[in-house]
This record gives sequence, C-alpha cells and structure tokens, in this order.
Amino acid sequence: MNTIVKVENVHKCFDQTPVLKGVSFEVGKGQVVAVIGKSGSGKSTALRCINRLESIDSGSITVCGHRLHDDRLDLKTLRRDVGIVFQSYNLFPHLTVEQNVALALKLVRRLPRAQASAIADRVLAQVGMADKARSYPEQLSGGQQQRAAIARSLAMEPQLMLFDEVTSALDPELTGEVLQVMESLARGGMTMILVTHEMSFAAKVANQVIYMHEGKVHEAGDASILRAPQTQELRRFVGSGL
Repeated sequence: MNTIVKVENVHKCFDQTPVLKGVSFEVGKGQVVAVIGKSGSGKSTALRCINRLESIDSGSITVCGHRLHDDRLDLKTLRRDVGIVFQSYNLFPHLTVEQNVALALKLVRRLPRAQASAIADRVLAQVGMADKARSYPEQLSGGQQQRAAIARSLAMEPQLMLFDEVTSALDPELTGEVLQVMESLARGGMTMILVTHEMSFAAKVANQVIYMHEGKVHEAGDASILRAPQTQELRRFVGSGL
C-alpha cells in the first residue's frame, strides 16, 4: 500500500483539556476513509491536524511525504497537496463561482487568467456546476455552494481531499447532491478522508471506517464494522442513527 497519510500516537490538548489521546491510523493511496463518532470525540480536530490547521502536542503525522512536525515544513506546498472542504462554504460573495474557483490558481499557482479559467470550468463541470459558473454565491442553493467549494479544492489538483461534515448544514435533497459528487470522486480514485454522520454513505464508499470515542480510535476496520460493531460504544452509536 502506498501510504498517503500516517498518523502515529498523536496527542492534542486545548487549554490543558485532552482532545486527541494517542490517535494512530494510516490511509493508502486511493482509499476513502470515513471518520465517525459523537460530537466532541476528536474527529474534526484529527482532520484539521492532517492539514496543519492545528498543531499537535506530541506524536507524528506524515501527509503526502510532508512531515508535519518538521520545523522546516512548507505549509504552502502541503496545502497544495491537501485540499479541505468545510461545513461552511467560505465562498467570496463578490466573486462569481468561476472566479472563486480560479482565485487560488492565480494567486498560489501563479497561472495566467485564461489557464485558471479553463481549469475552473473543467472542475465545475466535474461537480455538475458548469451552468452556474457565472452565478454569484447568493444565487445558489446550499448544495450548489458546497459543490462549488469542492470544485475550488479540486482545481488545485490535490493528492488528498479532506471533508469535514460537509453535509451537516444541508437538507436531505441537497445532501444527496453533494454525496453524489463525493462518490464520483471516490470512484475516480481520489484519496479522501471524510468526517461524517452519514452512516449509509460511509458504508457504501469507505474502504476504512474509523470510530473515534473520547479522543481515541476506539474501533476501526472496513465498512462491515457498521453492520457488526465489536464494541458496545460503536453498537450504541450506530443504533442511535447519528
């Protein structure tokens, strides 16, 4: 397995409160990993540490060959290799969808306007948003805005995509739109880690499911652990319908 992410014995505290307590897992190239667990279990913090949006107190994380605990880490290069999509879309309201997607291509990758626009058009078509390229965020539904946010990350051609509860603010119909895009990315071989409460989606697309409980990886395995949990905590979590 070509390892893209290696998390080893990671600890993280906020104001002396332990949030991650020795978290370890690996993600191979082309894998889809679903991280599940109750609110406060540490799953979103773990995801943010993988993109160095949060630093760790001890342990090590290696992502796409970048050693995140190395003082010489180039954050700009790391974030070119690792895309992240949040629950909030974070689109600039004064820019069209295409301009939002093309912005980082021009500012970070220093691409000419025409080349950046061509890439933006391609990734917008990939997420089913070609007809909304000239629209502004306020003219879009929540699902469309989230798909535009995914396109913005895809435009940078990352090796790894992180999704942090990207459907939690959407109604069921709009959630379906976004999950279809993510499923298509999975079929295309994109390496993905998603923090999600969508159990049926996790069971359908994930090669690996990680159940976090009280800051630790409590149970992990393929999607079958959702049908036959080995621990009482995961059994209770899956049974709650969260």
